[in-house]
Amino acid sequence: MLRLVSLWLVFAAVLPLRATAASGTATAKPGAQANSETKPNPTSAPYLLRPQDLLRVQINREESLNREVRIAQDGKVTLPLIETVDLKNKTVQQAQDLIRRLYDADYLVNPQVNITVVEYAPRRVYITGAVEHQGAIDFPKEEGLTLLAAVSGAGPTRLANKKAVILKRTMPDGDVKTVKINLDELLNSDSSNETWPLQPDDVITVPERIL
Repeated sequence: MLRLVSLWLVFAAVLPLRATAASGTATAKPGAQANSETKPNPTSAPYLLRPQDLLRVQINREESLNREVRIAQDGKVTLPLIETVDLKNKTVQQAQDLIRRLYDADYLVNPQVNITVVEYAPRRVYITGAVEHQGAIDFPKEEGLTLLAAVSGAGPTRLANKKAVILKRTMPDGDVKTVKINLDELLNSDSSNETWPLQPDDVITVPERIL
């Protein structure tokens, strides 16, 4: 499995793909107005807690309440006294603030809450086609991964057609969106934001050039 080192800073910004339909393909060009969706820089986005993340929750001076808990598939954890807490799509700071408020409301006076991610849930994309290393690519911990970085790390072959890379993404409603991206234009773009942040389970296909 290919692991990429920190590329710099994910992510994982959640950006919808521009596509005509699940079976259709849209072509994106840097600088076009439609590319405004990609403007948020993935390196500035904080990590969002995910199902299967293992958390260490510590309450200052309340050791009996400290726990290591794994986030369930529905995004929830169970903690002493306050019971079920929904941490879906929250940052670590937001989770700390929420748990602090819940304890402060009925049980503790001005509690100090600290959350550490002990183990991260797997976040992967998949790449196939004209690259040296096909298969899964892991996101760096707490960081994002861009299309440019993923393709570069997979090692495009000399026959790779980087002008017609296909990115497929499954949306929350189950619809599969497809977009064709010209990586050569991205490399020559003046905008450092034109990086196409990836989401877990995205599928990248690098076709071969027709000689």
